[in-house]
Amino acid sequence: MKRVQFEHSAVPYLFIAPQILIISIFFLWPAAQALYQSFLLEDAFGMSSQFVWFRNFEDVLTSSSWTRSAIFTVVFSVLVSVLSIAISLFLAVRADEVIRGAKSYKTLLMWGYAIAPPVAGLLGIMMFNPLMGDLYKAFNSFGFEFNHIENANDAAFIVILIAVWKQVSVNFIFFLSGLQGIPKSVQEAATLDCKSPERRFWTITFPLLAPTTFFLLVINLTYAFFETFGIIDVSTKGAPGGSTATLVYKVYVDGFLGADMGGSAAQSVLLMIMVSVLTVFQFRFIERKVHY
Repeated sequence: MKRVQFEHSAVPYLFIAPQILIISIFFLWPAAQALYQSFLLEDAFGMSSQFVWFRNFEDVLTSSSWTRSAIFTVVFSVLVSVLSIAISLFLAVRADEVIRGAKSYKTLLMWGYAIAPPVAGLLGIMMFNPLMGDLYKAFNSFGFEFNHIENANDAAFIVILIAVWKQVSVNFIFFLSGLQGIPKSVQEAATLDCKSPERRFWTITFPLLAPTTFFLLVINLTYAFFETFGIIDVSTKGAPGGSTATLVYKVYVDGFLGADMGGSAAQSVLLMIMVSVLTVFQFRFIERKVHY
């Protein structure tokens, strides 16, 4: 039989060329520069540099401030992801049951998505302002000695609360879409087989939402790692004593404020490695339990 030869066209490559160019300029090239700078020791003015091999990585890994930021980043990311997913799932289930005023109710829950992280941080810190903050006065009126300026736990509570509130609306949209995508026939059959709403949810509804939940877990962890920079910068600036500084914020502080470009680049490389390992773990182990 004669072998069929298909003609190759350059049109598909032309279509993806702009995206490849953007990725190369804004991701691959900066990543390569960061990797190169992580092996250099530069002065504060960038006039001279010295190749020091892995000295920057050794200084970072033996630094107590970096270890503290790494621990806070892990705890912060887990809490923000779990709380925002749980709250948004609860709201989506309740909103899906609403009959009257459903559109207005759902729209109000989605409004938070339009607020930028720095604006969310500004709103949050105003509500906890010692002079005029309503939440600050409410907490202290109940006997809590709330002081986010001096107490690290209180400052972490504010950052987590703002980050969760900002992300709930995003998760709500996806969960509500997933709930509305479940066939009515499946819901009716589940109602006939099981009278308990809680049991129906955990045995029928939630397993059908597993792909959506896994997707939201990935983007929520990414959000907590990277996109909360604006919230932290506006609300606490990593205070008190760097206790609320995530790894991304510490890269900014050490690199742009501390003028330690080599150490900051080494931190960014370590952060990229951590996120890559976390992503591989999610897709290799957690995704196996997801049924599509």
